[in-house]
Parts: sequence; structure tokens; C-alpha cells
Amino acid sequence: MRKILLIAKRDYLAVVRTKAFLIGLVALPIVFGGGSVGSALVQNRAGAKSRQVAILDPTGAAAAAIVQAAKDKTEEDRLSKTAGLQASPQFDFETVAPDHAGLDEQRLALSDRLRSGNLAAVLELDPDTLHPRTNPPPPVRYYTNSGGIDTAQGWLADAVNEGLRRARLTELGVAESHFKELLTNTPLQSTSLVARDPRTGAIGAPRKRGQAESFAVPFITVMLLAMIVLIGASPMLSAVAEDKLQRVYEMLLATATPFELMAGKVLAAIGQSLTSSVFYIIGGLLVLEGMALIGMAPLWVLPWFFIYLVAEVTMLCAMGVALGATCGSPQDAQHLALPLLFPVVIPLFLIGPILQQPNGPLATALSLFPLFTPIVMMLRQTLPGSVPAWQPWVGLAGVLIVTPIITWGAARIFRVAILLQGQRPNAAQLLRMAVRG
Repeated sequence: MRKILLIAKRDYLAVVRTKAFLIGLVALPIVFGGGSVGSALVQNRAGAKSRQVAILDPTGAAAAAIVQAAKDKTEEDRLSKTAGLQASPQFDFETVAPDHAGLDEQRLALSDRLRSGNLAAVLELDPDTLHPRTNPPPPVRYYTNSGGIDTAQGWLADAVNEGLRRARLTELGVAESHFKELLTNTPLQSTSLVARDPRTGAIGAPRKRGQAESFAVPFITVMLLAMIVLIGASPMLSAVAEDKLQRVYEMLLATATPFELMAGKVLAAIGQSLTSSVFYIIGGLLVLEGMALIGMAPLWVLPWFFIYLVAEVTMLCAMGVALGATCGSPQDAQHLALPLLFPVVIPLFLIGPILQQPNGPLATALSLFPLFTPIVMMLRQTLPGSVPAWQPWVGLAGVLIVTPIITWGAARIFRVAILLQGQRPNAAQLLRMAVRG
């Protein structure tokens, strides 16, 4: 144990004392957080700038109602924005009477104005827009020169539909004073699941659930876990291959056994991961406290977070050390980097289906598969819907069983492969090494 701790201490200090580690520790949240804030600020400035929209209206009655609906919607958005960086779009409208004889030329002229930046968008209504004769009704054509995700399109679509409803009600003789009553949308409030208090037996009241609680907190938590695991485990493969190429282990084996060398490296990686996680978690809690949002922090899952972190880093680092020992050079190690990280990468690709059905068959099966348990179970536990109480413990039992088995097999591969030179062993030979030693 003394030799293992000495090796772990040496490797741990060799990493955490470097400028690259310290800079990366501080720079990573700044890059991600600053990017999000910067993007919001850019969108805010873009939203505050008024943009010109032309409405090509062959009905002669819909454009005015659409313009008024857009103005009312802008005012409602302004009044509802009590805080935050996101601003609603600002538009100035102009109505264009269609020239039926030269409609194509008119479209070309409007398209040229879009290309030159004189217009932000063009809405072309169909003659049957007010009184559709087909189901579904004819669409409103939306011309724009912007690329990527166009947030203005959804905003304008709401204003167009609101305006068309108002125009139809006006034709039916409904007084404008009744428009708000007739057209007001009733929102759907996301609400937490109701549960029984295990101590008192009382059934809790429904509680309002915001988007941050439903998506942001679980997503950030699981991404933090995945990021720390990747940072802690991914360098192990190439580092071992590099040391093997330089014949460092041939000298170290004179004073320590292969198992002690491997255990020391894995322990050092766990220490680095725990250091990073403590830094980020404390920093995140301080930020939430400063914003008076500490209640959003999922403090009840922190013990599980550290358990999953240690288990995942141990498994991946053990496999990384074993596979790195089979490589003849760091170039060989690059081919094995992605397969090694599959236990982290695959669950991240499946976040969408898991969020949609956190207690569905797919999410449950993945969270009980030991290699995927840390990422998937962490995601499910931070979601507002409760996970059956037995599942985290069953998942943890599988992790505690599989982690020593993988570490044991990896140690046997490392013991044999670290001194091998020449051709890299195939999968059958690796399995034989793990079983026979």
C-alpha cells in the first residue's frame, strides 16, 4: 500500500501542479459560462434592434390585423420580462399590395431587398388565407435571408395566427373588446409529481416546476459528471503507451509490482477527478447562492455523484492502463481512445429519449447496466420525477461488482502486456491474459 500511495502521490502532484491543469480548471467554466452569457447578450442586442418585415397581402384585410397583433404581442413580452437577458424581437411592418400581373417580379424585388439587408423577412399570404377552402389551410410563405436557427419565424407565426383570428372575428361582427377574452391562451404549468411523506404519511401539495428544474439542473449535473470522467480517464491510455515506448516501466518494475504501478496510476486519476469535481461543485453552489437560487441545487444527489465518479473513473482508468500497455506507441493508443470512452459517450447520445421517458424501459435498462449506470442513473435521479427507491441501490450493487472485476482483469492484462514488444495483441489474446494472467 505504501508503494501504491507513493506512486499515486507522485502522479497526482505531477498533474495538479502544472499550469495547464490550473488554467484548464478555471478556464473551462469561464468558456462555457461566458459563451452562454455572450450568446444571450448578442441575442439581446439583436432582438432590441428593429427589423423591417413586408407583408404581401392579397386579401386586403389580414395585414392590418397581423400588424396590430404583433404590436400587442411585443408589449405583452415587454411587460412579462421582469428579469433576464433574452429580449423579444422588434419589428416594423410594411404592407405591400400584390400586383397580380407581375407577381413574380414583385417577389424578385422583395428577395433583392432581403439579400441587401433592407428587409429582415417577407410574409406572403395566400388569397384563401382568411377563408381556407382546404384542410390543412394554405401556408403563409416566409422569406428570409438568415441561416441557422431562426427564432423570429416562430414569433412571427404566433403573431400571424393571432392576427388572422382577429380578422375573422371582425368579419363575423364580434366586437374588438371581446378579442382578448376569446383569444387568450391558457398556459400549461409544469408541476412536480405528488408524493407521500414517509414520516408523516401526508400527501404533499402539487408544486410548480420550472424549466431549469426540469432540464437545466439534470443536464448540467450529468454533463459535469461526464466531463470530469473524460478529463480524468482519457489521458491514461496515451500516457501509459508513451511511458511504455520510453521503457519507463522497465525501470519502475525493479521497485514495484505491475499491480502497484497500475493501482497508483488509477488512484492518482481518482484524486485528480475529485479535485476538479470539488472545485466545480463549490463554485457552482456559490454562484447559485449569490443568485438566490441555491434551492435549485440537487444537494441530495451529491453522495451519489461522488460514488458514481469514483466508480466510473476507476473502471475507465483501469481499462485505459491495460489497453495502453498493449500499445507499442501513442499512435496505436489513439485508435482505442473512442471505444474506451463508450461507457460515457453512448449515454450522452441517448439523453433525449431518457429525458422524455425517465422511467421507461430504455432508461431503466441502461441505468441498471453497470457500465452505463453512473451517467444514466445520475441523470434519472436529478430529474423531478422520482426513481423507484430500489433502482439506485441495485445499480450501485452492479457497479460495485463489475468495477473490481474489470480492475482485476485489467491488472492481469497490464502485468503481461507491459513488457511485450512488437505486434499488438488481439481481443482473444487480451481475454486470455485477463483470465490466465
